[in-house]
Amino acid sequence: MLWRNNAKLALASLKSAKWRSFLTMLGIIIGVVSVVTTVSIGEGVKQQVNKQISQLGPDLITVRPGKVVNRDANGSVTGYNVLGLIGAGNLNETDWQGLQKIQNARLVVPMNLVPGVLKSSDRTYDEAVVIGAPAGVPEVLNQELAYGTFYENSDANKGTAVIGKRVAEKFFQENVPIGKSFEFRGRNFMVRGVFDEFPASPLTPTADYNNAIFIPYDISKEVAGGQTHIYQILLKPTSPDMAAQLSNDVRGSLKASRGGQEDFTVLRQDENISLADSLLTLLTTMIAAVAAVSLIVGGIGIMNVMLVSVTERTHEIGIRKAVGATNQQILSQFLLEAAVLSSVGGVVGVLMAVIVNYLLRIFTDIQPVITLQIVLVATAVSLVVGIMFGITPALRAARKDPIEALRSI
Repeated sequence: MLWRNNAKLALASLKSAKWRSFLTMLGIIIGVVSVVTTVSIGEGVKQQVNKQISQLGPDLITVRPGKVVNRDANGSVTGYNVLGLIGAGNLNETDWQGLQKIQNARLVVPMNLVPGVLKSSDRTYDEAVVIGAPAGVPEVLNQELAYGTFYENSDANKGTAVIGKRVAEKFFQENVPIGKSFEFRGRNFMVRGVFDEFPASPLTPTADYNNAIFIPYDISKEVAGGQTHIYQILLKPTSPDMAAQLSNDVRGSLKASRGGQEDFTVLRQDENISLADSLLTLLTTMIAAVAAVSLIVGGIGIMNVMLVSVTERTHEIGIRKAVGATNQQILSQFLLEAAVLSSVGGVVGVLMAVIVNYLLRIFTDIQPVITLQIVLVATAVSLVVGIMFGITPALRAARKDPIEALRSI
């Protein structure tokens, strides 16, 4: 009964100053919107990245320049090594040729980046990622073609190309540009096939194959004046259960060819997913922590307004104490007011975050994901913030001397 009466008194007090109550809640609302939106975007990005990585198949092995991960004595990945990117060069044809000799490797596909602009009779396009690669790309990427066929090894010296869906839509402005021609670095190419849509990833733009054009590896060298920029080599084992063994064999082969120096990274798909999860969780936590500062600001706002309220309601406190209200009852009333302000602000903030995330999904490529856990944590944190910052005003109200309080009437 006591808590019910205190709750009624707290609500009545807040209703009597609706505008001030709303302004007090505003800081909490903004803080909750910021935190929930940030975390839900991070969760959405994590799911997108995991979907992209998983679609490539569980047995894919990726080799990239630079030692960007740390491993323990057993060879298990323990985390990122960002400094490994400093001074990292490219992979080369010697690496590719050496990896082709590994017995457990069924497919070895280098990806050679070639900068440049696509040209046709009436337009240019500079957004595409042009990749030189041998036959076997659809299999190593675990992706079907929507139209046409991929080039064969016998087409190594032909000006043929297979494009991503976005290139078809943006450059050719049609879904099936089979047989269409374009110019790239002074050489004419003809579209032979169009890939089905890949799951895009906001973290790996160079692997956004929807915006890629694949041309034969030898032709990519030719148009680049003999230069290569192999940014990754993809491998598939002879059987899925040999992926771990192939990964170890690749590391051993590359270390041997480099005189024991490990200036490269070899990752299995499960390691890619684990690293992506840990990195995105860290980034999301850091950004959410910055956004949570607004919650602290909101809590300070509640404390300031409650302190003013205690001063304004000194006579009310005096009358209540005169008719028998205890310090505990006064404390509970003001704490409840702070809790109601913050919890209502938290609920409103969550609802607004849902709207913001819905708009992001409609008008941008970002796909936020709000989980029940995010909602419950945000609401609970806002309540805790309100109570923490409501303690000081509540204690000040409870400790007021009733005689001095009555004199203020």
